[in-house]
Amino acid sequence: MRRYHRGTVPVLFYKTPTMTRRADRLFQIAELLRGRRLTTAQQLADWLSISLRTVYRDVRDLQLSGVPIEGEAGIGYRLSRTASLPPLTFTADELAALAAGARMLESWGGADFASGARGALAKIASAMPADKRATLERLAIFAPSFHIKGDFSAQLDALHRAIDARQVVRFAYTDVNGAQTERRVWPLALAYWGARWTLGAWCEMRSDFRNFGLEKIRDLQVLEQYPDQEGKRLADLLRHVNAKPK
Repeated sequence: MRRYHRGTVPVLFYKTPTMTRRADRLFQIAELLRGRRLTTAQQLADWLSISLRTVYRDVRDLQLSGVPIEGEAGIGYRLSRTASLPPLTFTADELAALAAGARMLESWGGADFASGARGALAKIASAMPADKRATLERLAIFAPSFHIKGDFSAQLDALHRAIDARQVVRFAYTDVNGAQTERRVWPLALAYWGARWTLGAWCEMRSDFRNFGLEKIRDLQVLEQYPDQEGKRLADLLRHVNAKPK
């Protein structure tokens, strides 16, 4: 039996050969939810190669066993900030993925993202044994940034901060038909599509959710704070996106 002291998340219980795979999966779910704002059941199913039914059952069982998972089916889940899990350990593949992701973010993210990625990777490396640090150092995956304009990175940083501070942004925008418009939006999320970023937001002009390609945004201004209003939150945006025909 594996048991954690009071105040930690009780993820693993009596462990027999028939339970090993499920116990590991439960721990993985808790790890995936740690530190994330919101994770959908479909994301968990895709990442763990399991069915949605299995995700719902596992999350319910974790909640019943005392793991402070917040959220519900159809919206998403997160681990309460009051929860604590055992210290992290990384496999060689996980370290390689972290390093590759950090290098990509350094190039394709803004200056704030880049600084955060470098700092996080340095902290991870400093806590790793010498052989694991060597795995990071010899990773032959690079993300050149010489072709990315500096003003694009500054714009990405400004939008990231506006999302965190819940501030309205105004900008000139060229839509899919080439028309020039002026938009005031409530920024909710940034999405990276591989060499392309989009902003998910509530658009005051359209009175609906809209996605904006960052490369088409000009003259960005960050304005006053917008209210935390039912129907115009990130969870509502995600429901709106998931409700669209595939």
